[in-house]
Amino acid sequence: MASIETFDRPVYVYEKPVRLWHWINALAIVVLAVTGYLIAWPPVVTAGEASDHYLMGYVRFVHFSAGYVLAVGLIGRAYWALVGNRYARELFAPRLHDVHWWQALLHEVRWYLFLVEEPGKHAGHNPLAGLAMFLFYVLGSLFMITTGFALYGEGLGAGSWAANAFGWVLPALGGSQQVHSLHHLGMWYLVIFTLIHVYVAVREQHLSRQSVTTTMIDGWRVWKDDRP
Repeated sequence: MASIETFDRPVYVYEKPVRLWHWINALAIVVLAVTGYLIAWPPVVTAGEASDHYLMGYVRFVHFSAGYVLAVGLIGRAYWALVGNRYARELFAPRLHDVHWWQALLHEVRWYLFLVEEPGKHAGHNPLAGLAMFLFYVLGSLFMITTGFALYGEGLGAGSWAANAFGWVLPALGGSQQVHSLHHLGMWYLVIFTLIHVYVAVREQHLSRQSVTTTMIDGWRVWKDDRP
């Protein structure tokens, strides 16, 4: 593997399982957002026999299925953080104890504020991106999975696996209606983060000193210059 300090050759950063998870997870979030919006604000009810107009039943089924994909995917991603390369661990372990990491993070903040001419070079996530992914995606997804399965268990009924595992969430957060509201707010939280994530990734691909979006396609971080 290339030395990160020399920046003289491409570095293999994202292994195939990470890249596959990324794109499946992105699709799951889009599906969850669209179907979740329809569940919260359903379209006009069509008159007629219910069995002939099962739209919301299908919407709920797709939503629940995408929720399983999100949850199982996050578990699989956590497993790969343990067995994959060191870049696979960055999503779950920002280096908060490292003074140099904080210095690099502040440099990235200054670059985004147009206070410095160029960003740093990082084989994995830059510190600002890594911290944002942990705070917004990891913690946000855990919240959405927890509240989502709590509401799912409410529908399945007492004694179901979801009610047994996540039933405590409803009273802990103030009841069913409160959890519904928090789950809806969480959706917008992830949607806004996703839009910012896409914007920043495209911006970095064009303005930073290394590849970004193409790296999540082929796995290789390619440098645009050979300076540190």
